[in-house]
Amino acid sequence: MHNDVSIYPNRSEPTRRSRGRPREFDRQAALAAATRLFWIKGYEATSIADLTETMGIGTKSLYAAFGSKDALYAEALKYYYTTYEGLVWTRFRAASTARQAALLFLQDSAIAMTGGDLDLPHGCMATLATVGSEGHAELDELMRATRAGGFDLLKARFDRAKSDGDLKATADTTKLARFVQTVQSGMAIRARDGADRDELHAVAEIALSGWDHITGTIDHRMQGKA
Repeated sequence: MHNDVSIYPNRSEPTRRSRGRPREFDRQAALAAATRLFWIKGYEATSIADLTETMGIGTKSLYAAFGSKDALYAEALKYYYTTYEGLVWTRFRAASTARQAALLFLQDSAIAMTGGDLDLPHGCMATLATVGSEGHAELDELMRATRAGGFDLLKARFDRAKSDGDLKATADTTKLARFVQTVQSGMAIRARDGADRDELHAVAEIALSGWDHITGTIDHRMQGKA
């Protein structure tokens, strides 16, 4: 895979530099290129050779700039979240009701996970992120924490809805947030497998079509009971 954005400033213009001086590169553009590659291929399937080719730098420069593959992936995951989280969470935050917030979260996830208007890779990098071998405990914890951040946003919104009287005082917001997050996770898998936006929008609508029943059934007083 070749990055179509040059990570070298003024690449089309010749620059004067002393003999042997390393070519400078745009670190942020290199990180963006690495993020897109990790997003498409995942951590395990992305090799150092893949990264250096896509980022347009040598192995020594990669390690000098980012430290290690794990450190680069960790930075890429943070870049992914800070760069693209608004695509999913902006309308969610502005929603007037809990149901509207949940629906907009799932609908906007469907748009973002099928490329949006930015020609993005399909799926969700954070949701689908895994490390399949031992020796990556810190990186695995970061992936879990990133996904937990989404859950926390959902639960906080549903907790506020309880305070506002939009949800029943007895509603179990932990279970409700986990339900919505799980629907979105399934949508991410379908998007990676080629599902289009219409299919995922339908999933969102069906999942929340029984909102009143769902929120009435998920009752913290029933926890642990058959």
